[in-house]
Parts: sequence; C-alpha cells; structure tokens
Amino acid sequence: MRQPPIRPALGTIPTYKPGKPPAPRAGIATYKLSSNENPYPPLPSVLLAVEDTAAQLNRYPDMGASVLYEAIADRFGVPTSDLAAATGSVAVLYHLLQATCADGDEVLYAWRSFEAYPIAVGATGASGVQVPLGEGARHDLDAMAEAVTERTRVVLVCTPNNPTGPAVTEKELRRFVGRLPDDVIVVVDEAYREFVRDPDVGDGTDVYRGRGNVVVLRTFSKAYGLAGLRVGFAIAPTRLAEAIRKVSLPFGVSSIAQAAAIASLQAEDELFERVEALVGERTRVLDGLRESGWDVPDSQANFVWLALGDDTVDFAVTCDEAGIMVRPFPGDGARVSIGETEANDVLLRVAAQWRADHA
Repeated sequence: MRQPPIRPALGTIPTYKPGKPPAPRAGIATYKLSSNENPYPPLPSVLLAVEDTAAQLNRYPDMGASVLYEAIADRFGVPTSDLAAATGSVAVLYHLLQATCADGDEVLYAWRSFEAYPIAVGATGASGVQVPLGEGARHDLDAMAEAVTERTRVVLVCTPNNPTGPAVTEKELRRFVGRLPDDVIVVVDEAYREFVRDPDVGDGTDVYRGRGNVVVLRTFSKAYGLAGLRVGFAIAPTRLAEAIRKVSLPFGVSSIAQAAAIASLQAEDELFERVEALVGERTRVLDGLRESGWDVPDSQANFVWLALGDDTVDFAVTCDEAGIMVRPFPGDGARVSIGETEANDVLLRVAAQWRADHA
C-alpha cells in the first residue's frame, strides 16, 4: 500500500528532548532544574496585563506585533523595520533558516551547543557542520572560521553557550565576524544575555549595527520569566528581518504573549532585581561546586555545566532521588539550572557527596 511521502531530511533529524519535571516524592520537596526557567512567578503588573488581554481572546492578535515592536525598538535603539518576532527565539531561528537555506547548504555551529540547532538546520534540508568546543567548554571561533566553505550560509554563535555556560567576548565576536564573507549570516544567539556579568562580553546589538549579515536573537522566556507564553525576537538588518517576517506563521505570537512582553519591558527594573539575585546564586553554586572539587566552566547564564561523561545518567538519577531534576546529555554532561535557593542547596549537597564518592 502506497503511503504519502515524507521528506528524506526528516529521517536524520534528532528529536528534541525537553527538560523533565521531577517525579513527586513523599516527604521530599522537588525542584525542576532541567529547563533553565526563571524560578520566580510572574510580576503582578505582568499578570494584570495578561488578565486584561485575556478578555479579548475572541480576537486575533496584532499580526504585525506593532506595539511590541515599538517597545523593543525603543528599548534597544533599533528601527522597527529591523525586528522580527515569533514564538520564542528558536522559532525566529527556524524562520531565518527557512528563508535563507536549502538543500546542499551548510549551517555551522559549535558543539555541544543548543540541541535545537541540528533540528532547525535539518528541517531546511541543509547540512549542519559541528565544530567541537575548545578549552573551557568555549566556542573555538578560529576553528569555526576555518570550517566555513562556499556552501556555508549561516553560522550560529550561542553566547552564553547553552548548555556549557561560557560567553564570547565582544573582541572575539568582532574579530570572528570580520573573518567571514559578507554573504555568510552570523546569528548571535543571546537567549541568556541578561545574566552576563563579564565586562568583556559585549552586546550583540553593537556588533549588528552597520553590518548586513549579523542577526541577534533574544527571548522573553528566561530573564523575563515568560517561558510559558513563548515570545522571542530577532534584531537584524532590514532585508533579513523582512525575510524572517515573510515566512513567519501568521498570528504566531499571541495577544497575551505580546501584552506580557510589553509589560515586562516596562517592569525591567523590578525584573532585573530578580536576575541579579539569580546571578548571586549562580556565583554561590559555582563556588560551592569548585570547593567540592568540580572543574566547572565559567557560566554567564542561569545554569552550570558538569562534564560527567559516562557517569551523566547515574548522576541525574541521583539528583532525581534527592528531589532535583537536572538535564542530562548522556555520555557528555549535565546542565543544571539555577533555581530557588533551596534547590541550589540540594544540588550542592548532592554534588559534594558525588564527588567524594567518586574521587
């Protein structure tokens, strides 16, 4: 019996594995540290914006996200013509690749990096070219520049890098972009930019200005705490922003998501107090892990990376039994989100005992 054909490219695409919630355990508090979510609940002002907008759910959202674009443009000092929004920054990336890549093209990125990259690239029919991370679990930008070929259409730079944590400095990024042909798009994925405290790490929007091939991705899912609403955006040269918008799903960003994002921008001072608290917890966790004997990469994000190799799954099981769910990458390592203080305490206790047992 004949069956409808499915594109051959889909046979090579890996399945995205989301972070799992912890299983309930009698007498033990459980915490989800597997998805890099903001542990704080929404601000009252953001909830109010959501509630007000919910009364209009019978209407389609503003497909052009005009008010949201104006708010973002004002916040980042860019024209609205250089903006494109979608359901999370990863959706913006999907649209960008769909608009610029086809069978036979190449998309270059570090590995290990965001696990959605191979899926997004494969869906276009292009080939993903993975360049191993360098020392300190950082992007090896020299190796990435050398891996660019005539078939390369897009290069992805995740900074801070998910799942390992280190960020690319502004000097490194500018030098890297300067080495590439002008017709190769450089995507600077800054989903965790608000958590960066290294003064040498610049803002991708500064690199985008005056260039025709640099695209910056941002999201409201992490620092702004809107993971459940899914809204992200690209800051890109006008021609590329137009291409992204052209292939975007009509009415993709809901009216509630747009309202919540606008309210979040208006409440940045309050939200960033929470971000500062998470950065403080990140420092405490990194210091505690290192005191226990762990060799942990410098993280500029809201998570830490434990290179466990073949012990990764066993460590994740141990954490689950203690009440925290981490994100294992079997055979490689575990990414652990910075969560509530109590959750971080459990991580430090489990990690210290693990290190002592495996010394």
